[in-house]
Amino acid sequence: MSQFIESIKIEDQEVFLLELHQKRVNDTFAHFGAQGSINLEKIVKNLEIDEDGFFKLRIVYDLNRNYKTQLIPYAVAEIDNFQLVENNTYDYAFKFEDRKEFEKMKTKAKCEEIIIVKNNYITDTSYTNLLFLKDEIWYTPTTYLLNGVMRQHLLKENKIKEIEITLQNIKEFSHFQLINSMNDFDDMFIYPIERIVNLPESREYLGI
Repeated sequence: MSQFIESIKIEDQEVFLLELHQKRVNDTFAHFGAQGSINLEKIVKNLEIDEDGFFKLRIVYDLNRNYKTQLIPYAVAEIDNFQLVENNTYDYAFKFEDRKEFEKMKTKAKCEEIIIVKNNYITDTSYTNLLFLKDEIWYTPTTYLLNGVMRQHLLKENKIKEIEITLQNIKEFSHFQLINSMNDFDDMFIYPIERIVNLPESREYLGI
């Protein structure tokens, strides 16, 4: 049976974006025709987390409502370089635990992190959504692989806008940053677009 995963940010005992995580879990159960769901609020409460710090709560679950938890200290790391990688067939609309396809793409790339290109459109990295800066406005691609909870939150708060980003227009953006449930919208790690080593017209991007 397939397993799914939620990674929830807990900082100084505060739980972030739990409602959006719960909605994604509920949507996963409903999409695959499974009865019920798991209650994330109850799971978090039962852990009785009483320690300050920055943690990732990793919840792996299946459609029979079995789950296991792991609380991991977390730090956001800077990434040295990125590579555009083409994969026109991969579908990651639901947050499966199985990440073999992502690892396959990263193994074939020659950089620390990949940016996946699908049918000419920019999508996500191997573990985050993306934001791109143009004229002091942050945009996120309409062509995401996974509609992450932080992406949904920032759109709802009107802090970012959606736009189509392709191989043809990616160089119109000056900077980019990574967002997911653990990486908030801030200026901690904002990368110049040149951090992508194989921008179009510089070198061929990598096809998988």
